[in-house]
Amino acid sequence: MATRHVDIRQARTSVEVADGQTILEAALSGGIPYPHGCRSGRCGSCKSRLIEGEVESLQHSRFALTDEEKADGLILACRALPQTDAAVAWLGSDEDGAVETPRYLDAVVTGLDDLTHDIKLVRLAPADGEPLLFAAGQYAQIGFRGVPPRSYSMANRHGDDFLEFHIRRVPGGITSGHVHRALKIGDTARLEFPLGSSYLRQHHSGPVLCVAGGSGLAPIKSIVETALAHGMKQPVHVYFGARAERDLYLVKHFDKLAERHANLSFSAVLSEAETTRYRRGFVTEAVAADLVDFDGWKAYVAGPPPMVDAVMNLTFARGLRSTDMHADVFFTPEEQQRRNA
Repeated sequence: MATRHVDIRQARTSVEVADGQTILEAALSGGIPYPHGCRSGRCGSCKSRLIEGEVESLQHSRFALTDEEKADGLILACRALPQTDAAVAWLGSDEDGAVETPRYLDAVVTGLDDLTHDIKLVRLAPADGEPLLFAAGQYAQIGFRGVPPRSYSMANRHGDDFLEFHIRRVPGGITSGHVHRALKIGDTARLEFPLGSSYLRQHHSGPVLCVAGGSGLAPIKSIVETALAHGMKQPVHVYFGARAERDLYLVKHFDKLAERHANLSFSAVLSEAETTRYRRGFVTEAVAADLVDFDGWKAYVAGPPPMVDAVMNLTFARGLRSTDMHADVFFTPEEQQRRNA
């Protein structure tokens, strides 16, 4: 199999990229903390400058990379297939230095709880007792014994002596099925942590929109709790989309947070409930009804691909800059395989 060598300037190293592999995939496999979010050409977090060489660009959103940006030599690392040896540099941010370098961590399961009929809370504690530093909104690649590793977002704040994850049971999913059926207190896990670029930008002073679908509430919980704990005073609007009432969780928790913090609002929205005390419809419909102009906002979105796409289309059409969208798309393994086919 042919490989290409891609020099990643900030990392001061090069990676081998196999045929059919993107620059981002090769970089992450090599342990390089390459900025990224959705990994699907939607959010633009991995936008980079192609310094040398040629790449083939897979399908991507026009919001993530415009024709003008492409003409200016920019690419999306998550959609770039090198056709020659190349050199790239990711576009920096003023908070890049706040992100911890990923490392491997051995952990033990210390807590298990059912949040809904198909979402389980899993709490992991480090075997070495070292501090658990990460940016709110990041995720870990978790390998439980005997099943393939999968990516799950942290739901708690950094600095705790544990990591909290909300793991949804995917129909036919090997790893999520193991978590829901067989995982027990005392089991061990191997983590690559922390990962991801859809983290809270604490230097931002404008309004904040957070939209979660299903277990996408995990990183949104971490982002919101961290923002409030760090004294961010701007308006924070949180929308939680689910199908029916049995799919909701932590509603009372967010309601209590909103009672204590005047700048926080929380809305649960159900798409398939016929009668309910919560708002009905798609979560984007609720956002569209409440908020008109997103110029100067930051948006944090986590959940299934259709929901993330809908939120992006709405917010970009109403003034959100692409650099202010931080998206974490929750692909199932099957969706990931189809995307890379």
